[in-house]
Amino acid sequence: MKIRVYYEDTDCGGVVYHSIYLNYCERARSELFFKKGLSPHKQNEFFVVKKIEADYIKPALFGDELEVTTKLIKRKNTSLLIEQEIFRKDELLFKANVLVAYLKDMKPSRIPEELNNLFE
Repeated sequence: MKIRVYYEDTDCGGVVYHSIYLNYCERARSELFFKKGLSPHKQNEFFVVKKIEADYIKPALFGDELEVTTKLIKRKNTSLLIEQEIFRKDELLFKANVLVAYLKDMKPSRIPEELNNLFE
């Protein structure tokens, strides 16, 4: 997914705030749903982030065009481990391993069949 860095994403020096990288990753995960005509939230069922390991490699800057990639690393009955990377052209800027759990009625639940290949 392509993302442009806007002024609101940066500090006064034009460097992207650390938390904004997580927003970019969240948008990319949501876009996977939208591209398949689905919603990331269905009444009382949805994914939540349980754990994130983030590695800030190089700064993104105001005006940069970034590419966010999303790759499934591991699937369990109620959770997914996803690797997300953010690039500026071919240069890796950020990498995160994101563990998401599927909840139904606020309890861990089996991931529905229609979502099984969403992140592949």
